[in-house]
Amino acid sequence: MSKKSNTKVAPVDEKLPLSQLLMFGFQHVLVMCAGGVAVSLIIGNTLGLSREQIVFLINADLLMAGVATLIQSLGLKGFAGAKAPLIEGASMAAVGSMVAIGLQYKSDASLALGTIFCATFAAGLIGLIIAPFFGKLLRFFPKVVTGTVITTMGICLIPVAIKWSANNNLTSPESKNIFLALFVLVTILILNKVLKGVWNNIAILLGLIIGTIVASMFHMVDYSGVVQAKWISFDMPFYFGKFNFDITAVISMTLVMIVIMTQATGNIIALHEIVGKPLDEKTLVRGLRTDNLTTMIGGMFNTFPRTALGQNIGLVNMTGVKSRYTGAAAGAILLVLGFFPKFAALVAAIPNPVLGGAGFMMFGMIMIGGIKTLGSVQLDGTKNGIIIAVSIGISMITLIIPDFYKGFPSWVNTIFQSGMTTGCITAIVLNLVFNEFGSKKKAELEAEKEVAAGA
Repeated sequence: MSKKSNTKVAPVDEKLPLSQLLMFGFQHVLVMCAGGVAVSLIIGNTLGLSREQIVFLINADLLMAGVATLIQSLGLKGFAGAKAPLIEGASMAAVGSMVAIGLQYKSDASLALGTIFCATFAAGLIGLIIAPFFGKLLRFFPKVVTGTVITTMGICLIPVAIKWSANNNLTSPESKNIFLALFVLVTILILNKVLKGVWNNIAILLGLIIGTIVASMFHMVDYSGVVQAKWISFDMPFYFGKFNFDITAVISMTLVMIVIMTQATGNIIALHEIVGKPLDEKTLVRGLRTDNLTTMIGGMFNTFPRTALGQNIGLVNMTGVKSRYTGAAAGAILLVLGFFPKFAALVAAIPNPVLGGAGFMMFGMIMIGGIKTLGSVQLDGTKNGIIIAVSIGISMITLIIPDFYKGFPSWVNTIFQSGMTTGCITAIVLNLVFNEFGSKKKAELEAEKEVAAGA
């Protein structure tokens, strides 16, 4: 008689019932939709594209987000995929460079997009080649760096929730938007208090739905995009025209891709800390390959650089649902939405203040993850306190003064505009200075003292 296996399945590999997978997956989709739409809207409006063309960009973005998320969650034959619930989307870090490229060809939107997509393809290809090098960086991420990066990530995302709550109107936000965001936040808090089990885990999803219904009652939801969108659309390669090679654009996007990979390294480490899955060099490389592979393919399929989204990492930490199959469910839903513009437009119609209310809790939970990691860091008798304090402090520069690096060369602005990237680089460098350089010599001296004392 065969004995039943008592091997316990790790939470990240747990296979949940289909109904739960769909609910948790849809919750991830609603949380990421603002980021999924924002990049396409910014580029489309900058280049003067029609509403129909912008909707096409959104659908292309959702489709590739689905592909990338599925690869991250399920893996791709040992070549790509971290096999973790990493939800992918278009990276906001690339917007500045893409806008600059597009404005050079603004008189011809097709040529502008052809240049952007060619540079995206090339940057993804170069990133794919150098991904193994980034895998070597894992040894430079001890807990003092990891905890600092995760905490910094949460701090840098909180302003996003504030902007959403103000409906991106930072000069004179309307009170109705603020009240809507607060209503959603309070609703989610109440749901977290009273609901149990699975229902508690989808409090964010319920809060977003309730918030959108209430916003509709007060005519705060624009459904015009839903009405005008087609029912079915197919993302055909080179929809806007052929590639236009511009070496300056390629260099600019490659530099951006390196910045994105630095951020992605922190995101992947953060997610693995949250789900309790050990992260090795090979897994990190597979995760980075996913971003670059789908960025490269995305260049051909009319979309922009990919990266794992921080808001969804916060959602994982908040709900405690760690199964990578929830990521796969989200990827499948995104894939379907990529073929049905009307449904994608419906998700995209969720008002920013509704997302902002949920964002306060999600992004705050990312900080909690970082603080938890830092709690195991030895501070007494070390320089770790300095590493944490300075890294977090410097990461906040562009949160307070967005144009702080405006007078510097463009490459400096590209690298340090993101507080997350700045904090990450600072923490790595300071850890090298205080904990790595000379540490071998110090250890040898301590060993010599012990030998001398024994003698």
